[in-house]
Amino acid sequence: MNLMASEQKPKSTKKLLPMILATAIFMQMLDSTILNTSLPAIAKDLNESPLNMQNAIISYVLTLALFMPVSGFLADKFGTKKVFIFSLVLFSAGSLFCSLSHNLIQLVIARVIQGVGGSLMTPVGKLALIKTFPKNELLKAMNFAIIPALIGPVLGPLVGGYLVDYLSWHWIFLINIPIGLIGILLSIKFMPDYKSTLLDFDLKGFLIFAAASLLLSISLEMFGNTVHLTSVLFALLLGFLMLYFYYRHATKNSNPIFPLNLFKVRTFRVGILGNLATRLGISSVPLLLPMMIQIAYGQSAVTSGWIVAPMALTAMFGKSAVIKILDTFGYRTTLMANTFMIGILICCMAIPVIHTSIYWYMPIIAVLGFFNSIQFTAMNSISIADLRQYHTSSGNSLVSVNQQLAIGFGIAFGLIVLKIFQGDIKLIHNEIHNAFRYTFLVIGGLTILSGFVFRRLHFKDGENMRSAN
Repeated sequence: MNLMASEQKPKSTKKLLPMILATAIFMQMLDSTILNTSLPAIAKDLNESPLNMQNAIISYVLTLALFMPVSGFLADKFGTKKVFIFSLVLFSAGSLFCSLSHNLIQLVIARVIQGVGGSLMTPVGKLALIKTFPKNELLKAMNFAIIPALIGPVLGPLVGGYLVDYLSWHWIFLINIPIGLIGILLSIKFMPDYKSTLLDFDLKGFLIFAAASLLLSISLEMFGNTVHLTSVLFALLLGFLMLYFYYRHATKNSNPIFPLNLFKVRTFRVGILGNLATRLGISSVPLLLPMMIQIAYGQSAVTSGWIVAPMALTAMFGKSAVIKILDTFGYRTTLMANTFMIGILICCMAIPVIHTSIYWYMPIIAVLGFFNSIQFTAMNSISIADLRQYHTSSGNSLVSVNQQLAIGFGIAFGLIVLKIFQGDIKLIHNEIHNAFRYTFLVIGGLTILSGFVFRRLHFKDGENMRSAN
């Protein structure tokens, strides 16, 4: 029945399906970057410290990580059309609830609703695209669909800045609603409805893994907000205990959600660990820099948006250059040298004093965007380079989950370090700008050290990926 439906209007489906997915990706990418420049304004309106607002970002990122693994199963069971439309409705409703929030708790709950929608939206849309287009047409369709993934991060900080300065912070969420409605209307008419009769989902494994991720994230968050180390250590211990339970479960289950033998593949193991370690330093920069410009320098959200925007623009150049760089130097050399460069650039953000022009940061952030783009592409591709065909789906899913968790951990870690320095009045000479400078030195140093993870790669690792390019 689904095949007949797709055959009745193949031209309209093939023409508009990439556009429908592009709408979803654009909305998600815009939302993930628009908040960074708006956080101080939201904090002021909600009577919160900007340094306590990380929950609004982490709750969204963590929800993405937790629910991504279940997206394929839901699409197979209920159909790509129903799940995709449901995800758009949920994301749009979450956006509306965010704009209506009167305190931080309400905002976090609304962001979780957004996160559930976002975790289903892009994976299910991509699944529909893969099942609609033959392999010789898929790359072209996918490239069209992911263009918004490049534009969103450029517009996010700027749009967020202008909306906050000239309207109010509520509009950074309300802007999603008309985009979501367009996506829903197009999906009702043109989204194909693929289902599968083969349903095999490791629900128990999913719940154990989700509990472990949640507890580890909560422990990190509690560490930044409480002096009671006992509760932090208890949450941390429970998180690791859940990981152990998942290990026990995966050894006995014939089809676990994340097979343990994935980690027998060295390139996958190094890619996952490197992704986690490197993003601990990198992930907090797009949040810390706009926050510093607004809090320490007293500049507007628009100004901070313009300073951060070059990071996304140069990332586009990085994407176009990464294949040639990997073909020339290989994965091991590229990742080690590139991680070192990123760490140095983050440390350079600690050089300007409070009287230095804020535009000093623009060339640093521009170059950082170029190297970040190379880093993320190389790390993600080496992670799946040597996986067998039957492991590609679960391996790719775990890479995505690990990436979102690493972003959440990185944001939490950066703000914890900032709070520690902020509390040491003698060290920072009662000047908040110095707390930001020392934080950049710490996360930059951590990033440099994370480059040694990639020493575990062999010189020829990833050659099959390079030759394919």
